[in-house]
Amino acid sequence: MENISKEILEEAWSQGAGHFIDFITDKYIEAIGGQLTADNMDRLNADQHTLLAYRYIKDEVMEGGFIQLIHNGYGPYVLDSPFPYVIKKIWGLTDFAKLIFNVRKEYHLHKEEIEADMNEEDFMALYEQLEKLNDYGDDFLDDFQEETTPAIALYVKENIDKFCFGL
Repeated sequence: MENISKEILEEAWSQGAGHFIDFITDKYIEAIGGQLTADNMDRLNADQHTLLAYRYIKDEVMEGGFIQLIHNGYGPYVLDSPFPYVIKKIWGLTDFAKLIFNVRKEYHLHKEEIEADMNEEDFMALYEQLEKLNDYGDDFLDDFQEETTPAIALYVKENIDKFCFGL
């Protein structure tokens, strides 16, 4: 991984919380060859994995909710990982962690259904069939994203050595 100067990090920070998170996680994605696999997971530390999981949430949920996040294969990485515990216990995002734990429950109830191969029509029908999970996506967009992204970006900035280790 390349070294990232303080000046470059400050420039990324000046462009907003979402950009700052994207900038750092883009470096992770680049360092692992574009896609996270079992063979390259050890290239990132626990803090980097947690930030990358949030990036996946931010991007996928803003595009198509938690249903899309799960259908696109990120369910195990985000919901069956230490992610919700870390954001609660270490990062202090208790309310956001509650949302993720609720999503996790729904994920386990409907995992096979959401992860199945399906056509576009069947996929779109999931949004009506899985109303609770769909509502959690709306909750993220309406109630959490605007506060959570800046809070996470600030945590990363204040603990930058944990997140840019190896970069």
